[in-house]
Amino acid sequence: MSATDPARRPGLGNTDLSFGSVAKTLHWLTALLILTAMPLGLIANQWPYDTSETLAVKATLFSIHKTLGLSAFFVALIRILWAMIQPRPRLLTPAGHWQTTAAEVTHWLLYVSLVIVPLSGWLHHAATTGFAPIWWPFGQTLPFVPESEPVAKFFAAWHWLFTKLLGAAILLHIAGALKHHFVDRDATLKRMLPGQPALPADLPEATGNAHRRPILIAGVIWALALAGGTALGLTGDRESAVPQLAEVQSDWVVQEGAVEITVLQLGSAVTGGFSDWTAQISFSETAADGVHGEVTVVIAVPTLSLGGVTTQALDAEFFNADAFPTAEFTGPILANEAGGYVVDGTLTLVGQAVPVTLPFTLEIEGETATATGQVTLDRREFGMGPSYPDEASVGFPVEVSMSLTATRDGG
Repeated sequence: MSATDPARRPGLGNTDLSFGSVAKTLHWLTALLILTAMPLGLIANQWPYDTSETLAVKATLFSIHKTLGLSAFFVALIRILWAMIQPRPRLLTPAGHWQTTAAEVTHWLLYVSLVIVPLSGWLHHAATTGFAPIWWPFGQTLPFVPESEPVAKFFAAWHWLFTKLLGAAILLHIAGALKHHFVDRDATLKRMLPGQPALPADLPEATGNAHRRPILIAGVIWALALAGGTALGLTGDRESAVPQLAEVQSDWVVQEGAVEITVLQLGSAVTGGFSDWTAQISFSETAADGVHGEVTVVIAVPTLSLGGVTTQALDAEFFNADAFPTAEFTGPILANEAGGYVVDGTLTLVGQAVPVTLPFTLEIEGETATATGQVTLDRREFGMGPSYPDEASVGFPVEVSMSLTATRDGG
């Protein structure tokens, strides 16, 4: 029976000689999605965000990139599952040749990278709050994936490294196909194109051990890439120097607490916080001349974590962390008419001192006090975001919330 016998011509499925229309469609659809998403991701990363207009374009580019990447993920899964239940056409080069091994290694790297690259990007997106949503109706989060800067950073490192591995595998795959077509002049490339090329009748038979060496080589490369991605994900922080805040002597010693901010980015709320700050607190339930005490809070600005917009927030346009690494809020503690308390203080941020009144509730049980408060600031009062004169991309209000538990005299 010849290679062109009608009984061996593919339809939807593969034969031992040729790829079927389903395999061909999935192959070229995957190629289209990946070869569009990858350069789009590079463009989006390099796109400026120094004005409202450019930020909106950057977010749109990232949304398209993420949506195409997620589409590529599902198409790749379908392609792999289809390949698992279909016969694989025989190679047109003799088994055991170094080119055969290289081609097999490249194919295994492609298959795994086509899954890990979009999946790691999806996991990074799910762990990051705000900025550039995926355009689909199923939400932006994933079960068991917390919205966490360290988690997002971990998967971002995987995404970055496996993107490079995928790019290398694609280039090798293309180079191999072109070599087959122009140098070897066989039908390796043609049989992945529409139609049915003429094939020789005496193709080499596949051997049972043909795939072991390529899988082993690909496995070593995967292991090295996973180890490298993990190492990158667990190391490396923002280059801005984080100031070492001096220890403070306080009548009330903070045991735990949080200073958080919420901003509007392209209409979506993004919440984050500062991981390093100190509070010097004096307080008495009995007022002296209407004053119950005083508080001074110093914040290490570079420790801000604000989801997908952390880098943008710390740049010179907003917090300008390099030039102003600390912020300070200080003022007297007064009683308010609602039965709670306020700090009638001054917030010094990015070199601007602005009066701020922070209302808070206070509960004292024995030697332990719990306080929570919230205030809404206007970024324009601090000269933040001058290139964003409207709220189309970055809102004017910034909600600041604080909570802490402190013990009297460290008790």
